[in-house]
Amino acid sequence: MTNIAPLPAGFLNLLAEIFAAEDILTAPEDCWTYGYDNSRRHVLPQAVVFPTTHEQVVSVVNACNRFHVALTARGRGTGTTGATTPLKGGLIVSLERMNKLVEFSPDNRYIIVEPGMTNQQVQDIAKERGFFWPPDPTSAAFCSVGGNLAYNSAGPRAVKYGTPRENTLGLRAVTGAGKEIRVGVHTSKGVVGYDLTRLILGSEGTLAIITQATLKLTPLPEATKTLRAIYNSVFDAAKAVSAIMSQPVIPCALEFIDGNAINMIRQYSESDLPEHAGAMLMIEVDGQLEGLDRAAEKVAAAAKNDGLLDIRLAQTDAEVKALWQTRKALSPALRKVAPKKINEDVVVPVTEMPALIAGLGELSKKYNLPIINFGHAGNGNIHVNLLLDPDQPEQGKKAHACLDEIFSLVLALNGTLSGEHGVGLEKRDFVDRELDANSLELMRDIKRQFDPNGILNPDKMFPLV
Repeated sequence: MTNIAPLPAGFLNLLAEIFAAEDILTAPEDCWTYGYDNSRRHVLPQAVVFPTTHEQVVSVVNACNRFHVALTARGRGTGTTGATTPLKGGLIVSLERMNKLVEFSPDNRYIIVEPGMTNQQVQDIAKERGFFWPPDPTSAAFCSVGGNLAYNSAGPRAVKYGTPRENTLGLRAVTGAGKEIRVGVHTSKGVVGYDLTRLILGSEGTLAIITQATLKLTPLPEATKTLRAIYNSVFDAAKAVSAIMSQPVIPCALEFIDGNAINMIRQYSESDLPEHAGAMLMIEVDGQLEGLDRAAEKVAAAAKNDGLLDIRLAQTDAEVKALWQTRKALSPALRKVAPKKINEDVVVPVTEMPALIAGLGELSKKYNLPIINFGHAGNGNIHVNLLLDPDQPEQGKKAHACLDEIFSLVLALNGTLSGEHGVGLEKRDFVDRELDANSLELMRDIKRQFDPNGILNPDKMFPLV
């Protein structure tokens, strides 16, 4: 921050014309909170504004272009990659106060909301008329819809219902050049022009700022069945995942937890998990009540192999809650044990999961670092957690060397470096290992078309050149 020039007086005066005094922060102690996300990275912004209208977003983007001020859009700060840390200081545009419901059309199965509405608020509104929006990050109660769209963040239900890219019909947005655009449709079909909606989704605020989103809703299922399967080893569980995903009944959730994670859950929560369990699958199927028992039986049959120790179908709502509480107890336990842990969200083809798990085990031994794995197994999306001892600083170098090999392993298995957390800063310097030079050049050209002055979330997503 010492090399960053103060914001021009003319720029601050222009902000005062666009926003009310209570919607602008400039004191460092007030701006501090808006310089971080859940990655634990922090850079102090020079100012923060809180737009409440689309027109204010247009005006502030134009102001930043006029004075060449870096602009970082921010939702609720739950991201894990440093994508909303303002590397060049500049201005944070916090969208948390743009949280209005614009339109709810159950008959057409869509809802239009502003980006500051939380995921849970959307679910609550949709539920009143028998619908839901499929993306369901673990942080749904806190994360914003705008953040979900910026990262293309999903959750357990993506295995059946898809990510935001499959569940968003259209957007209203402001490009980095200050141009207002409406992209997409209000219908379930539409092929006119390039698909700019899905280009903006997942672009992490580098192309445009979303001010409204038309979200595709799905009818709530009549019923749900939840199963828990315990295996002798992670390889047995991984084989079961491949078998489950190879039969016609698609689960609405298929979560994987390895043996190290099970031990941690047992240690830090009240659970009935058996000792010496090598891995666990949480499996959920949904649909019409009639025939759902049969669907659960088919999934349970596919989950069985020689390494299965126990499989249990929850019989009551209380049992379902208890099973999922087991999964939800994991992240707090990890934070308690290793507050400086490194958490990656790699993805491999489902059939490559056994090879991924085996490779991670070898790397854990090679670098003498505990690695705990869990995640959305139905998509092959595994959260790889490297646990670091905060009292041993030298572990940081080992962890980064280990991480380098983890990414090489994932790419060798035809995987991808991120399934839902995004790139931000954490994976920025590894992107050119997954994307070829021509693709990267094309992406940078697209960035320049949307944001010719490079004001939107600079130095993110792509390796620096």
